[in-house]
Amino acid sequence: MYSAVAASPPRRDFISVTLSPEEAVGVGGYNNSKAWRRRSCWRKWKQLSRLQRSIILFLFAFLAVCGVISFTSMGEPWKSLTNKSLDEQRTEPEIPGLKLVNPAVLPAPQKADANAGDYPELSPQKQPKLPHIRRSPSNLQIKPPRRDVRLKTRHATSKIVEELVQADKEEKTEKSVISWRGAVIEPDQSTEPPSSKIKESEKPSSLEAEGQKEPVPINERQMAVIEAFRHAWKGYKDFAWGHDELKPLSKSYSEWFGLGLTLIDALDTMWILGLKEEFEEARIWVANDLVFDKNVDVNLFESTIRILGGLLSTYHLSGDSLFLEKAKDIGNRLMPAFKTPSKIPYSDVNIGRGTAHPPRWTSDSTVAEVTSIQLEFRELSRLTGDEKFQKAVDEVMKHVHTLSGKNDGLVPMFINTNSGQFTHLGVYTLGARADSYYEYLLKQWIQGGKKENELLEDYMRAIEGVKKHLLQRSQPKKLTFVGELAHGHFSAKMDHLVCFLPGTLALGAHNGLTADHMKLAEALIETCYQMYEQVETGLSPEIVHFNLHAQKGHKDVEIKPADRHNLLRPETVESLFYMYRFTGDKKYQDWGWEILQNFNKYTRVPTGGYTSINNVQNPSNPEPRDKMESFFLGETLKYMFLLFSDDVDLINLDKFVFNTEAHPLPIWVPA
Repeated sequence: MYSAVAASPPRRDFISVTLSPEEAVGVGGYNNSKAWRRRSCWRKWKQLSRLQRSIILFLFAFLAVCGVISFTSMGEPWKSLTNKSLDEQRTEPEIPGLKLVNPAVLPAPQKADANAGDYPELSPQKQPKLPHIRRSPSNLQIKPPRRDVRLKTRHATSKIVEELVQADKEEKTEKSVISWRGAVIEPDQSTEPPSSKIKESEKPSSLEAEGQKEPVPINERQMAVIEAFRHAWKGYKDFAWGHDELKPLSKSYSEWFGLGLTLIDALDTMWILGLKEEFEEARIWVANDLVFDKNVDVNLFESTIRILGGLLSTYHLSGDSLFLEKAKDIGNRLMPAFKTPSKIPYSDVNIGRGTAHPPRWTSDSTVAEVTSIQLEFRELSRLTGDEKFQKAVDEVMKHVHTLSGKNDGLVPMFINTNSGQFTHLGVYTLGARADSYYEYLLKQWIQGGKKENELLEDYMRAIEGVKKHLLQRSQPKKLTFVGELAHGHFSAKMDHLVCFLPGTLALGAHNGLTADHMKLAEALIETCYQMYEQVETGLSPEIVHFNLHAQKGHKDVEIKPADRHNLLRPETVESLFYMYRFTGDKKYQDWGWEILQNFNKYTRVPTGGYTSINNVQNPSNPEPRDKMESFFLGETLKYMFLLFSDDVDLINLDKFVFNTEAHPLPIWVPA
């Protein structure tokens, strides 16, 4: 205690406090223990105001949230780095020649290279699916119709595809060249050598798998095609079974080669339409009754596109080796046609004797016939491993490529088998005797993986020749049509056969050629439709002439008496199929539906079958000809069925290429 006197000097006083041991460690005593510190902190916390406590709690919560976010953002890069390190350790060596992306088979959007200069940009017309490799023949089966995923491709998948394609394109930029008005082709490459094995496929992409979950139901228009086929097949089965062609009015048949042309032509159609019972009946006939060892002359071109093409196609779709064995047999029997001084084949072959000869009246062959057998013989080499088939037809194409006498890529109609030179120079057409030459230039290029540059160059040059010399517009509707040129004089004549061209142009555009080909295709298919629409029966004649000058009371289309017959031809329906498949425009289906209805109205025979007619201008009496061509079942009804389908995987055009008789053959996949 303090004791102080005012006058006394200051001094220091001390207080002594003595604590007992019990008090030092007793309750409430300070000994720097954890319990004491907790009680001390709690007293200080309680002494804070409510606002101060709230602020502190908020700051702690905020710091906790920030910590969690920082940990997450830092963890992902660390995880990816760790996984990348592990993946690098586990990665196996790449197999040479095997790539995920294969633009040679599945076309993809392409952009002009930075160093492409002023060349036009390639403009594919459809977003492709993720690429994959083909299966072996036994697995090349057409599945039940699948749901269409082409018109509703998801944005995310599209982006992935574009990135894959762009990466592949950048890898190949230094190797690719620009050739012939902007077409991108690969330099110094040739077709893969024939192989008896077809590569095993990878699993389908997720997009494909999703599109294949549920079958696409057969619609009413497809059912109408099936009914028409069954009606035609009934007539053939009842009155012409095993023979070449049905004569439905006389309930009999006609023979051309005596090889069951209609039956073989219709095999893959029945498979595609799902007519299993009819297919099995036809297969039994092929197994037991189709014999090629007979003394008969056959036309090389017709027997190749109908018989060889039909057998190869059916083999690929069904996987049945019977059809491949028959294809090898007929293929070997047709080879004597190539034993000529020029290697340009003769038109006719005796498949029993093993001899060949030109027509009796000339030593010429038509250009279309000798240049439209390549898809089939090349595929036969690929399947058998025997190079002789492909070598023979490739020599023909290489020879024609070097010939003089062309007019801006357009070829004359005849070629001499002795000299190997064009004859009847100065006449150019895309109709009979020349038509499928142009078709097969493009299709061989597609079939072989887009590597054979000469084929593409000849095709592109020819289309420019068509635009320069053969294109005109009619009056009064200004329809774009393809005429003919004879010694410098233009003729406004167009065969129905020329209506293959819109589909071929669209196929080229789909495979990366210039976009103006698609525009021309759209204009020409309108013209081909008008060749039906402006006729009294709604069926096109064999040949039309277009009016170049407007005349009162005259339509665009004029028909001469000798040209007004209809043979149930497929070319317009074929092009409608391609146009619908690549554009999705329903008007093409509607036009095809009109044509089918008019076939039923004017060419259907009640007892079975359909007949060609002589007069498309007389609805009351179209003058039936009593003949059903084999291509009505092999081509016309097949393309009708495919046209009315919304399933792009029903003969996927990124996997198959049709021969000129509508028999689908697989596109080759490089090793």
